[in-house]
Amino acid sequence: MSESSLVSPLVSTEWLADHLSAPDVRVINAWMPPVTDPSAEPFYPKEHIPGAVFFDVNEVCDKTTSLPHMLPPAHQFASAMRKMGVGDGQTLVVYDDFGFYSAPRVWWTLRTMGARSVYVLDGGMPKWRAEGRPLEQTPPMMRESHFSARLDHSAVADLAEVRKVISTGSRQLLDARSAARFAGTAPEPRPGLRSGHMPGALNLPFNLLIAEDGTFHKKPELEAAFRNAGIDPEKPVTTTCGSGVTASILAMGLSIIGARDVSVYDGSWSEWGARDDTDVVTG
Repeated sequence: MSESSLVSPLVSTEWLADHLSAPDVRVINAWMPPVTDPSAEPFYPKEHIPGAVFFDVNEVCDKTTSLPHMLPPAHQFASAMRKMGVGDGQTLVVYDDFGFYSAPRVWWTLRTMGARSVYVLDGGMPKWRAEGRPLEQTPPMMRESHFSARLDHSAVADLAEVRKVISTGSRQLLDARSAARFAGTAPEPRPGLRSGHMPGALNLPFNLLIAEDGTFHKKPELEAAFRNAGIDPEKPVTTTCGSGVTASILAMGLSIIGARDVSVYDGSWSEWGARDDTDVVTG
């Protein structure tokens, strides 16, 4: 499957159904329990798209930090992908069971680790299921593949980088959390975090990028949403959220409208809001 034949980071359910049996297409079920229901069980054993492999965001991560699902070292990521049968030269289609939640995070992770033919299923499992498309319970036969992991440091922002962004104004900082969490009028779902936002940050709740039918908004609506939030897509943007998951939804939206310099603050508010040496703004 040629990457040049797919321009958007999204693929339709029709496209995936037509290419499901292609030998170079690998479907990935992204899973992370909602932060409001951390004990939720994966849906994968009960039903998944035929041939899909299971990617647990909370397992394929850096285990040496207390921060949630941070990017793992490249060699560890390569090992995890090899065991999943995810390898070089494949066209990777990621979906999740909620529509748009963890799939964009896995899309961003794979691209940040060097994969290029990576796409997200528009509408995810809800749309696939509603259309009566095939599902299965049995995991695919796993055949290990070689994955060449090369971390793109420019796609990831850490605490020091965000401090620099705030002090110099070198990048736009865009927060994907709800308006109430951003303003500090609603508590954070994770315990021990202060409420509010980073100085100079702008706010675009991630759900504003998703249409009523559960698919991603088209390019004109996306561009309007970013510009209405105060973002100039021609200038560098760093996205943030609670833990780097919904920030990836903003990163994907920016990719759709052609933004070229986008990074994700991996630690996001789970790091910034937990510290006592970071400035927090409310209101």
